[in-house]
Amino acid sequence: MKFSRRTFLAGMGAATAAAVLPKSRAQAAADSSDTYATLIDLSRCDGCSALNTPLCVAACRTKNASRFPEPDPAMLKDYWPKNFHEDWSTRREITYELTPYNWLFVENVYLDIDGKEEQVNIPRRCMHCDNPPCVKLCPFGTAKKDKNGPVYIDPVACFGGAKCRAVCPWNVPQRQAGVGVYTYLDPVPVGGGVMYKCDLCRDLLAEGGIPACMSACPKQAMTIGKKPDIQRHAEELAASYSGYVYGKTEHGGTGTLYVSKIPFEKIDAALMDGINDSKKVMRFHKPDNVMQKHSALVKTALFAPVAGVIGAFAATVSKREDSNDQQ
Repeated sequence: MKFSRRTFLAGMGAATAAAVLPKSRAQAAADSSDTYATLIDLSRCDGCSALNTPLCVAACRTKNASRFPEPDPAMLKDYWPKNFHEDWSTRREITYELTPYNWLFVENVYLDIDGKEEQVNIPRRCMHCDNPPCVKLCPFGTAKKDKNGPVYIDPVACFGGAKCRAVCPWNVPQRQAGVGVYTYLDPVPVGGGVMYKCDLCRDLLAEGGIPACMSACPKQAMTIGKKPDIQRHAEELAASYSGYVYGKTEHGGTGTLYVSKIPFEKIDAALMDGINDSKKVMRFHKPDNVMQKHSALVKTALFAPVAGVIGAFAATVSKREDSNDQQ
């Protein structure tokens, strides 16, 4: 990714504005009747069991392949002062978890229901929260929420600090080192890469289309529409088979509603069975609302890092641009 001074100034100006004003923007989207929401009916999804890769996953990967990171091997350096970095570039084929190269996967879990083993197949990706903490707590304003609902990460000014993942109740965003703004800077301790996740195919939505995963699903397990309609449909569907809805109130409400015949508490328990690190599991729990619980953290995250980092960034870019101009 090549940056000019004009690109830098425009990007940093947008980042600063986003960091200062994300609350009203995100809240406006959450309150709008024009906001998109999705319904995932677990009773319909069979995980495309006859295929090596579920069709929704394959469609997502094909549609977004041009946006996948291409790291510079020379910039695959540890995150100072830590002695590790996240590089998925040699594991691009993985489809059983979220990675910078795989923004959707289908999770399979087995449960004992009335003495019989049942398999539940769960499409997993960003929940597109009504009031996303990743948007509020990104110090560079690169995590954003469209007025019609999708939550996305702008890669242009992302440093890969992973605060978005740290505050996400489902640990959705994934980091790839060796790409992005960081590769243009002198090595400084602000991260090293870009965060990636599902953006609900916001470009297709803007054209009146639907996300690639939904177009590819042969079982019509996923539906998208305006949020009031999707909420109503989810409640009616759950009532039709004495089922359950997840996402309507969890974490203050999300733009993704799951409907299941099996209580989500049982699905969550099965997901956690034998797992020591809950951060490795996309749970069906009732997470704390980060924005309500940590108001001091919100203020600190929004304002403290921005001025210093952007100042250092500006100085470095200006130095390199001036040096280039003189050559």
